[in-house]
Amino acid sequence: MSDSLNASEAPQPATTPAQPGTGEEGVGHVPGVSVRHTRAKGEPRFPDGPKADPAGSHFERRIRSFQPRRSRVTAGQADALQRLWPKWGLDIDGQRVVDLAELFGNDNPVVLEIGFGMGEATAQMAAGDPGTNILAVDVHTPGQGNLLNLADHHGLGNVRVGNGDAIILLREMLEPDALDGLRVYFPDPWPKKRHHKRRLIQPEFLSLAATRLRPGALLHCATDWEPYAEQMLEVLTAHPDFENTAPDGGFAPRPEFRPLTRFEGQGLDKGHVVNDLLFSRVQR
Repeated sequence: MSDSLNASEAPQPATTPAQPGTGEEGVGHVPGVSVRHTRAKGEPRFPDGPKADPAGSHFERRIRSFQPRRSRVTAGQADALQRLWPKWGLDIDGQRVVDLAELFGNDNPVVLEIGFGMGEATAQMAAGDPGTNILAVDVHTPGQGNLLNLADHHGLGNVRVGNGDAIILLREMLEPDALDGLRVYFPDPWPKKRHHKRRLIQPEFLSLAATRLRPGALLHCATDWEPYAEQMLEVLTAHPDFENTAPDGGFAPRPEFRPLTRFEGQGLDKGHVVNDLLFSRVQR
């Protein structure tokens, strides 16, 4: 895999034409500089891109493990969102069941990745295993644009980007046994005790995920927050639908297919401990 996949954006010309609907028509943008859109009240930020709240009020209110973030978007990310979202994006609205073969254009196995940050690791994994499709879900708009940009620049046709709540995707939009793997890398640890209920890896989530994973599919979690790692291990070990692939029943070595990101490397340099957990969906 090329180290160039770690670049946050594909090469851009000296200026990038403004996108229609941004309120900045006719003004060039310097790549890497944040784009501030001037919009009329109620006008969507990305008319052809991801929706701010795709599921809207169709589903019950509940404690969530994430907070939507639509922060500063660079010109390259905005361009990727406008150009590529209609082709490679999926708004998680809960209103239909997704045909994954149609979404990707083939019958290759599909792995769901929940929370991909800026997408560098996702792009590297997609490049290293082109026979596996990756449906990467996040609510961070700059990251969505960055991953689309990387996929486009490196010709990664096996990446699709989901926008919204992964719980709604799993529960409402995927068929049983639809997935060949599930990846949850460095989820928000919600370190304060009163916030532990917001952590994603809980028995209820695992029971839902198990219904969408094929027997033998791999659930792979990684975290650099040791108390959360211990909780993950405890919850996964106790769940009847999953079994630990580590011979000693503990944490697993980082598999080669999970890239070491620069942020993880910085943490390791500071003495942080990263734990991987690899559990398989038990055979029925």
